[in-house]
Amino acid sequence: MTHRRAVLTMLIVTLLWSIAGVVTRHLESAAAFEVTFWRSAANAVALLALLCWRDGAGALSHRIRHGGRLLWLSALCWCVMFTAFMVAMTLTTVANVLVTMALAPIFTALIARFALGHRLPLRTWLAMLVAALGIGWMYGSQLAGGRASDMAGTLVALTVPVAGASMWTLLQHNAQGGAGQGDMTPAVLLGAALSTLITLPLSLPMQASLHDVLLLCGLGVVQLAIPCMMAVSAGRVLKAPEAALLGLLEILFGVAWTWAGSDERPTAAVLGGGSLVLVALAVNEWLALRQRANA
Repeated sequence: MTHRRAVLTMLIVTLLWSIAGVVTRHLESAAAFEVTFWRSAANAVALLALLCWRDGAGALSHRIRHGGRLLWLSALCWCVMFTAFMVAMTLTTVANVLVTMALAPIFTALIARFALGHRLPLRTWLAMLVAALGIGWMYGSQLAGGRASDMAGTLVALTVPVAGASMWTLLQHNAQGGAGQGDMTPAVLLGAALSTLITLPLSLPMQASLHDVLLLCGLGVVQLAIPCMMAVSAGRVLKAPEAALLGLLEILFGVAWTWAGSDERPTAAVLGGGSLVLVALAVNEWLALRQRANA
């Protein structure tokens, strides 16, 4: 995969990831952990089918058994992201969750700098600074006018960028040959399975209607299984901070979907801060492409 194709792949990934918020706003009766359970279970089943079709059941089983510590650490990161994201969505607004998740590039850059020794170009640091200003603008506005549950939702959502930053760094460590591990896609499957097992007892007794189950299973396939496999492939090419910066587009897409398809309306601070994030991403990617073209 070329760098340009990896960037395009991540754009599609963020578009698919972003539909979760608007879909959850159309649920009828599913509770917090039940929402996570159905989505994670459908994700695990879809990934199992896709990976068995792609590689064969024997090869998949072999990679899981011999994946080593790196595979299971990555799986734990995916589990945290799958679980915390949907729980946070049931506690606070879509914009608040997505804005909190946007801290991922900052965490990623710091972890990659110390864990992998990455020397980040000045343009990336400046892009993160501008993005942080936009995030702070939106973040402060959301907390200032939030409900009693907003703080709890924000704290739960905060675990998502931490886990995401760790996952991108693990992918980079693997791509550099530091662990001798091949395809890391089975980690996504393991993460979905762990999330399903953890949330099952917390979901009882089940309250979701058939309408809710169908929506959540659809999310598990279209919003998780397919784009997560694409993200792992793109992560082999993109640097960890670059991938996390592209992932910020999920904020803009997610707020737009929710604005168009539900009663939630983004504030002026969300729109203004989101614009800063988008500008930072666009300028960083444009400079990166120019630098590679001139090399």
